[in-house]
Amino acid sequence: MKILLLADIEDTALWDYFSPDRVKGYDLILAAGDLKAEYLTFLVTMSNLPVFYVHGNHNAAYDHYPPEGCECIDDRLVTYRGLRILGLGGSALYSREPYQYTEREMRRRIARLRFAVWKARGVDIVLTHCPPKGYGDADDYAHRGFEAFLPMLDRWKPKALVHGHVHMNYGDIKRELSYGETRIINAYQRYTLEIDTDK
Repeated sequence: MKILLLADIEDTALWDYFSPDRVKGYDLILAAGDLKAEYLTFLVTMSNLPVFYVHGNHNAAYDHYPPEGCECIDDRLVTYRGLRILGLGGSALYSREPYQYTEREMRRRIARLRFAVWKARGVDIVLTHCPPKGYGDADDYAHRGFEAFLPMLDRWKPKALVHGHVHMNYGDIKRELSYGETRIINAYQRYTLEIDTDK
């Protein structure tokens, strides 16, 4: 399956200069947060592809004006064409804004999803906004990763964890890292993930 990954900054090639050829061959769009609702609404309309998203720490406006035609998968597991996708948006707490969580709050969110993962017999992709601690996060307080994600990856061994939050222009940021059997992918702006859906 070919998946278009998006996060943090709107890509003008997909918005101002959109062409159907730019999304040709894709099966799905996953948005990892901090994108304008209008952008995702535009893409779901023009691409005719399903768009699944999670909240970033700058998406409080979604509460009143969510992306139309798109599906929020925060705190849910959805299956699309056999691909099991788990959503855990938001960042680590650094101010009192919405969609920021303490480690304890994130652990509770993960625990509430255990039955859904068991029922689905696993998970293939974890879609987050924030990266795991030590794997694609940054040194500053606002962009630190969640330690709570690491035991989750150890237990469920998804094929990929897709995140945003840490912009590629912040410095020497790697697009992909590995944690055990899991690819950690920074979806900043736009990236392509091809994944085998065979169980």
